Amino acid sequence: MARLELDSMTKRFGEGGGAVLAVDDVTVEVPDGEFLVLVGPSGCGKSTTLRMIAGLEDITEGEIRLDGTRINEQPPADRDIAMVFQSYALYPHMTVRENMRFGLEESTDLPADERNERVESTAEMLGITELLDRKPGALSGGQQQRVALGRAIVRDPAAFLMDEPLSNLDAKLRSEMRTELQQLQADLETTTVYVTHDQTEAMTMGDRIAILNGGELQQVATPLEAYHRPANRFVAGFVGEPSMNFVPMTAEGDVLTARRTTAVEPFRYPLSPDAAAAVEAGQDVTLGVRPEDVLVGTSVDTEPAHTFDGTVEVVEPMGSENVVHLDLATGPSVVATVNGLRRIEAGDAV
Repeated sequence: MARLELDSMTKRFGEGGGAVLAVDDVTVEVPDGEFLVLVGPSGCGKSTTLRMIAGLEDITEGEIRLDGTRINEQPPADRDIAMVFQSYALYPHMTVRENMRFGLEESTDLPADERNERVESTAEMLGITELLDRKPGALSGGQQQRVALGRAIVRDPAAFLMDEPLSNLDAKLRSEMRTELQQLQADLETTTVYVTHDQTEAMTMGDRIAILNGGELQQVATPLEAYHRPANRFVAGFVGEPSMNFVPMTAEGDVLTARRTTAVEPFRYPLSPDAAAAVEAGQDVTLGVRPEDVLVGTSVDTEPAHTFDGTVEVVEPMGSENVVHLDLATGPSVVATVNGLRRIEAGDAV
């Protein structure tokens, strides 16, 4: 196991006025054995961050430390880090056995019998022993993924880096592999940094998640902390599916009043005493409400001041739940989630 530290890590591509800032002053500490997920939209700097840790991209500013030792200048082969790529990166002319053994031959001076023993034991752990003499072209996507993992595991590195390793798999296999990866990492207790744009992977796999946007670190927290206590509006809107509802409002005493509305009677939302004390009169704020916190029905058991009339515009059946798009009579459009067995249709007055 190892402690991985990213200290003010920055990456610029190009020079001068044309330089592109891809990663901006990212600082994260990954303790021994933690599974950290880097998540964010496409182009936010996730993969660039991972490639700098691996030594595949030069770091412009800052430090990368592994167990307290600066590794900025170390070549990739000397960093005691194994990376699993989105494309699997298997050598097509080699057998599975040769692919898994190759990393050991390049990075260690282990005798041949010990290298073979490691390959055999890792293959058994991953359930791919019967594939050792096949070539990658004869394997399914899931089997290739296990071989790519095996090639990383067999090295017994201080840390794993995984760059969207499940993105090429179908939905069912992706779900199965999520569970396998979690169990595998827990058994190996190896520090892992995992990159994904998939919120489900981030929320279900990570001990903590680090959320990036535009190259900047937005929040590092457990998945539930990021969901229930987002650091800013971006995190609130990015974490969770469907996304949080946002309504631009202005504080007027102990009530929020909607901005930019064409309704005759604008949407007004009463505040609790604590919430009212936290804002100033005339202050522009954003009201954020999770879809599961919007109760929908011809009558709902809640405070009358927090009850609003509306019309169902669209219903998206998702199986266990329905995603309901609503237009409120007072202006805003909101999204709610309700039980999938609820009978609710477009045009219903609620």
